[in-house]
Amino acid sequence: MTLNPEKDALRKHLLEKRDSTSFELMVIHSEKIISKLMKTKVISEAKSIGCYYSIGSEVKTVELITQLLNGKKSVSLPRISNGTMTFRIIDDLTKLEKGEFDIPAPKDNAPVQKKHDVILVPCVGLDNGGNRVGYGQGFYDKYLEGDNAIKIALSYSKQIVKSIPVSAEDIKMDWIITERDVIKTS
Repeated sequence: MTLNPEKDALRKHLLEKRDSTSFELMVIHSEKIISKLMKTKVISEAKSIGCYYSIGSEVKTVELITQLLNGKKSVSLPRISNGTMTFRIIDDLTKLEKGEFDIPAPKDNAPVQKKHDVILVPCVGLDNGGNRVGYGQGFYDKYLEGDNAIKIALSYSKQIVKSIPVSAEDIKMDWIITERDVIKTS
């Protein structure tokens, strides 16, 4: 990843802002975000959905993953091995193991999902144009470069800023869903 001091400073600021949210408010906002997401045509028509297992102050996705599995969707989660991220199909949250960065991940022998209809992408911050600040490792940007899935960022509205510094390797989100809004960026 290219070093970008402006993006690094914004990431730090937005993480501090997100981390200062009470757990109760995160749960309330996450429930609203998931409810809005589940009502979209994009999700109702999707057969294969790449998701992420939320950690820390991210939009809570465990209940969402359960809903998607119960709705007979093919759900996959990321697994990082040897510096590369793949999505592996899951059928049960109890079968995950501790992965990279201590994030629950599918086991190494879980089948790889090659193509997605939708990928839900974690973020630290966004602008209304779909530009995203992640955690700075570039895993999602590298992965999304080769996947033409609809990219949806789940975010608290306080993470939306006027503009995000953009690098050549950054991949834009097609949709942003917050507790307040559903934003189609493309």
